[in-house]
Amino acid sequence: QLGKKTHSYNLQVGSQRLDMFDGKVEKIVNIQRNDHPVRHAVLAYTGDMVEGVSIFPGQAFQVDSTLYEQLFFTVAVMERQVRRYASLFEKLDVWTEYGNHGRIGKKGELPAQDNVDLMAYRIVMGRTEDLKNVTWHISTNWHQVASVGNYSALLVHGDEIKSFGGNTPAFGILRKMNAWASGVVPGGWTDCYMGHYHQPLVLPIARGGRVFLTPSTESGNEYAREFVAAAGRPGQRLHFINPDKGEVTSEYVIWLD
Repeated sequence: QLGKKTHSYNLQVGSQRLDMFDGKVEKIVNIQRNDHPVRHAVLAYTGDMVEGVSIFPGQAFQVDSTLYEQLFFTVAVMERQVRRYASLFEKLDVWTEYGNHGRIGKKGELPAQDNVDLMAYRIVMGRTEDLKNVTWHISTNWHQVASVGNYSALLVHGDEIKSFGGNTPAFGILRKMNAWASGVVPGGWTDCYMGHYHQPLVLPIARGGRVFLTPSTESGNEYAREFVAAAGRPGQRLHFINPDKGEVTSEYVIWLD
């Protein structure tokens, strides 16, 4: 959510935290490489890359930049990140989903695909065409199945599960995830990755899979403190996959405060 402004978060802080994340990823990858090769990376952008300006009443007073500025600042940050990972790995796949904060205007006013997240992905894809070891997988649907060898995972933003009062709806997530896993959402996937809720939650689902909720780079959200009585710690998720066994072999939540 680059563009949001709180007492401890703004565009520059968001950019710095992503640089911190990338540095920690590189350090952990080098540690793992002492034991086994790590050649292939997956970068999953699951939406809310920008904060937006008109998602809810009063949002314009909680941003530090216009939507135009948010878009091109985010594009620059993402391009820097993609180039860094392209230099670190032999192969990089970028999988994408769009979020509710990328929406333009109120819900239903425009087609769902008129989304700033999607615009950012297309621009960065064009600006990184010179990177021959990078493959983009941009989805205009609400879900996408990403794969690494024999491992497949469902990517969603997370706002598909409706909540009451802004709480993280663990029961609602489990109910919908188990329905999706029953064959409603095909693709042979086992696990699911989502953002949206800004919490590092892990829930077991059908077929031996898990749903991984991922923190955000954001901090200092007073709405969350006052209304939801929660404060998300800034962070991101890093997993290592065994592509032959088709399973997650190690999991990290990397804190960015």
